[in-house]
Amino acid sequence: MNPQPELLSDKEVGLGWHPKRVLLILLIFSIVMMFAAFTSGYIVRRDEGNWREFDLPVSLLINSILIALSSASMQWAYASARKDEIGRLKTGLGITLALGLAFLVGQYMSFGDLVAGNTYFGGADANPSGSFVYVLMGVHAFHLITGLVFVAVVLGRALNYQVHSRAMLSIGNATLYWHFLGGLWLYLYLFLLLNH
Repeated sequence: MNPQPELLSDKEVGLGWHPKRVLLILLIFSIVMMFAAFTSGYIVRRDEGNWREFDLPVSLLINSILIALSSASMQWAYASARKDEIGRLKTGLGITLALGLAFLVGQYMSFGDLVAGNTYFGGADANPSGSFVYVLMGVHAFHLITGLVFVAVVLGRALNYQVHSRAMLSIGNATLYWHFLGGLWLYLYLFLLLNH
């Protein structure tokens, strides 16, 4: 009888890592390369001139705090799964989902704050500096939505008692991806603070 893939440990003979973990790491690597290209393009374009300086909305700082808190709740959920504390696992995942959704709402509100400060994505009044900010925020938000779906799937599995100390692959992968998304946002926020 073959065991279910989820019941296998995080490591498999021959690969060292579970194939799902390898795929996740490749996905993360491709996202890193994409944002490296975006931020490099930002610096190159800024140095060409016709670059409007503007203040970043305070809402971006609030969103940065929200994403950091969501990373902490995700880590708590992971630690709870390792200890078979299923109630805390579910609570941690629920908090992570709520904070992730609050972050997305905050990003949407930040778009409004940018428009209120006459910073536009496109049109006659747009400047490349603002357009880059919208692209960085928007592409990150898209990936955060995929992270929320991932966390929701793991929460569904946890509600069915399929996540515990002997079935850690799904929560391990979700935690890794969520921490990556949080770290990516903090990098983008600091990058924009230092280079806008």
